[in-house]
Amino acid sequence: MKVVQELVTYFDRRGELSQKQLRGLLNQGFLAAEAPPNMLELCHDIGANYYFRVRGDTEGQVWGTDVYTGDSLLSVAAVHAGLVKPGDTAVVKVTVVAPPAKYQGSIRNNVKAHDFGRYGSAYKLSAI
Repeated sequence: MKVVQELVTYFDRRGELSQKQLRGLLNQGFLAAEAPPNMLELCHDIGANYYFRVRGDTEGQVWGTDVYTGDSLLSVAAVHAGLVKPGDTAVVKVTVVAPPAKYQGSIRNNVKAHDFGRYGSAYKLSAI
């Protein structure tokens, strides 16, 4: 699965992967893996994209808004971002980004994300 994710990231970065092609890979089960709890092990390559099946949750720690710390729980951040409802499952795109100087918290979709200062890794979520 990791090799497929790396190939998709390669072509996605270059704009050589259409939404139709991406959707086809997802529908065939070639792309989306079960989400890890957080992105700590995967936040090394800024710009890398991952596609995960995430089951929404409201319990757990999240820091930031729109850009989350690498240790923020994916299942909770996805609900905070409005990409999945609690208890539902959705495929989301996770992009590794450069960490900001400060993470601003907020309350969205009944999830409280906290403020945080400097942190070494970061990601953002988006719908597919």
